[in-house]
Amino acid sequence: MQTEREQQFKGWVAEHSDILYGYCLRRTTDAELAKDLVQETFLAAWRNMETYKGEASVKNWLFVILKSKLIDQYRKLANKATLETIAQEHNEGVFFDAEDHWRKGMYPKDWQINFSQPVEVKEFYTIFQSCGKKLKELQYSVFVMKYVDGLESEEICKVLGLTSSNYWVLVHRAKVQLRACLEKNWMKS
Repeated sequence: MQTEREQQFKGWVAEHSDILYGYCLRRTTDAELAKDLVQETFLAAWRNMETYKGEASVKNWLFVILKSKLIDQYRKLANKATLETIAQEHNEGVFFDAEDHWRKGMYPKDWQINFSQPVEVKEFYTIFQSCGKKLKELQYSVFVMKYVDGLESEEICKVLGLTSSNYWVLVHRAKVQLRACLEKNWMKS
């Protein structure tokens, strides 16, 4: 027979797992990792259930735990990755010449996007997610922290233990690669 605590917890899982998973999936490049982080979130919630005082909604409390799990994951990536590896795998010379000017024919295209059309928005986000999966995990994490979560550059550097110059290299390369992928796969001329 289930205890009241177990029943309450099962209700939390049933009510909040999908939204937590969706949130996490948009911030990682791996569906299995997103599932694992949500499971870790619920495990932490189970272990600390008696400390939950109801000052915030259960949903908000779970999101705080999940965000902490995501930041831990970002830190692991930052410690694992090296900028040299990223530089070797991405030839920036494709877009820029030796003087850092756009190469002929590589200028950004004018995007004719109508974000008031739900079909276009859905298509865009599907392709954006696919393009994000092509980035190195650390690049994608930094990009999401900056442009999706709206964190300040200094905060991202502090959380991930990055220098300012490393951070800007990661952001720049992520933007260049995402732009190229989006133009190839979505904004076909």
